[in-house]
Amino acid sequence: MTGNQYKTVKKMVAVTFLFLCFWAAGDLSRIQVILEPDRPSLRVQLSHTASLRCCYSVTGGAVDTIWATSPHTVKGTDILRGVDRRDNRVTVDGGNLTAAGVMCHTLILREARLNDSGLYQCFLNHSALRPSVYTHGTFLHVYRPMVKILDISESTKNSILTAEGMLLMVAVLLHGTMMLYEETQSTEEEKGQRGRGEYL
Repeated sequence: MTGNQYKTVKKMVAVTFLFLCFWAAGDLSRIQVILEPDRPSLRVQLSHTASLRCCYSVTGGAVDTIWATSPHTVKGTDILRGVDRRDNRVTVDGGNLTAAGVMCHTLILREARLNDSGLYQCFLNHSALRPSVYTHGTFLHVYRPMVKILDISESTKNSILTAEGMLLMVAVLLHGTMMLYEETQSTEEEKGQRGRGEYL
């Protein structure tokens, strides 16, 4: 192989390599993720089961999906706190593709605890996604139910309300009657004083 042929082959390899790089980059850049609306919030009673979903559609490839809770930013960097899949209360499915081409992932959290409250999102990752994408997310609120101090029936409550109403009515009528009586007494006293003043 002569020097000119070597240079020509070297140029062809370089051009081919650059073409393949641009082609691969162009192919990767075609990944597009469209987020579906998530349920904004979910209230679950303490020790009950929470079921959370995130849905999206993707074209041009597949993305890795990781459930994350309450991500926050430190010095411009997202700190991801993934859901601990080793916890036996947590079940994460691999995703279900609907007929419309929407991928949905479900997180089931059994025996919810108060510290499970927070924003749950799917973190979608692929080398061509810059920056990585978070779904809108669902805020999970785990609450402790109120304990009834007096456990009384509805009929008893109605009887108490009726008695309160009757007492209130008696108090209003009694007060009004006393005011009328005082008004009548003062009017009669004024008439009596006027009458005595005329005889003097």
